Amino acid sequence: MLPGTEMLLAETVLAVHLAIILFNVLGLIAVPLGAICGWRFVRIRWWRVLHILLLAAVAGQAVAGRACILTLWQAALSGSAAAPMPLLMGWVDRLIYWRLPVWVFAAAYVVVFVYALALLVLVPPRRHALRTPFDNPVTHN
Repeated sequence: MLPGTEMLLAETVLAVHLAIILFNVLGLIAVPLGAICGWRFVRIRWWRVLHILLLAAVAGQAVAGRACILTLWQAALSGSAAAPMPLLMGWVDRLIYWRLPVWVFAAAYVVVFVYALALLVLVPPRRHALRTPFDNPVTHN
């Protein structure tokens, strides 16, 4: 592969990784806040299931002592690229990759996953969370 292509792929993997992190973090904030404010989207079943599955994958990998697959891909792609890391990519890289022991991440991710499970019980998803009055036809006699 060409060095520019590897860097573009590394940047893409980093962008996807950042999007997943934001999805997970914002979900942990939006669900309890949405329950208080009456936001219907926080009860959408597929959204909540996706959120739990992503958090379970993160926690499971950390407990198993493995790095996230996206972290490994990005490291492999950016490590083999000849071009220097772009400024923004470097900032984001330092923001999401902390140099701490793996057990710290494992403990944190398990706590976050348990919190998300508690939210699943406290703010349960509904099959049709976004129904509108137009979803149920009115019958006239």
